[in-house]
Amino acid sequence: MLVSERIGQLFVESDGGRDRLEYTEYGSGDEWVVLLHGLLMPRRMQQPLARAMAAQGLHVVTLDLLGHGRSDQPADPLVYSMTSFAEQVVALLDHLGADQAVIGGTSLGANVSLEVAVIAPERVKGLVVEMPVLNNALVAGLLAFVPIMLAARYLPVTANVLQRASRSVPRGLVPFWAGVGLDTVDHRADALAAVLHGVIFGRIAPSSAQRRRIQAPVFVVGHPTDPIHPFVDADMLAAELPNARFERATSILEWRVRPDRLTRAAADFALECWATPVQTRGRARKR
Repeated sequence: MLVSERIGQLFVESDGGRDRLEYTEYGSGDEWVVLLHGLLMPRRMQQPLARAMAAQGLHVVTLDLLGHGRSDQPADPLVYSMTSFAEQVVALLDHLGADQAVIGGTSLGANVSLEVAVIAPERVKGLVVEMPVLNNALVAGLLAFVPIMLAARYLPVTANVLQRASRSVPRGLVPFWAGVGLDTVDHRADALAAVLHGVIFGRIAPSSAQRRRIQAPVFVVGHPTDPIHPFVDADMLAAELPNARFERATSILEWRVRPDRLTRAAADFALECWATPVQTRGRARKR
């Protein structure tokens, strides 16, 4: 089934000024879903899932958070935080005229989705949380991203050369995920350092106590053998949430290279969220 696709933009105000965010809409209707990307990645990474969900009748929007993809990339670390990212999602809903949406994301996007449920629970119809970054991921995350931040800050030529190389490759000539990878390194050094500084040294996720108060239904996906997104974090999150459904992926690559099973489960979950009042839903865990 073919669905319409439209690119849009909105502007958000912060202490750093007025910034532009870009998004893509898939499909139409009032059953909204917002999908968010991983750290440094573009919204395009969610394109396959967005198209599949829209083909099921959902109105899906993928957003480039500030500092990512085709949204503005200011070089001020103070404008980047989980809370500000969550506020950008709420601003997107306001811009679209959507009272509520199922909010979902991967890694950074998963944590931002949880943050939206904390700061604006009335706007959340449900959550799709893949690879959350919680207590057990902190050391691996620091080891992975602090060297990148330091290189971008003190050896900016490294990031700037990567950006120029990325932009020299036409996206239509490479496979989809290779193009996503090229977009991921398409950051100026100062903006890259600022994003990582803001994320690493800020609040990573809502506290356990805050997570336990999330009443919206949540579809949690965990990956085995993933050090940056430990399976135990996803399992712990599902145990904390009062209305969680847990799905174990076969690997970190399943949703990327063999997406049918998880895509179908996520789309079914989102449709259920729109069909069923939140308070009547129970807890289900799958292994």
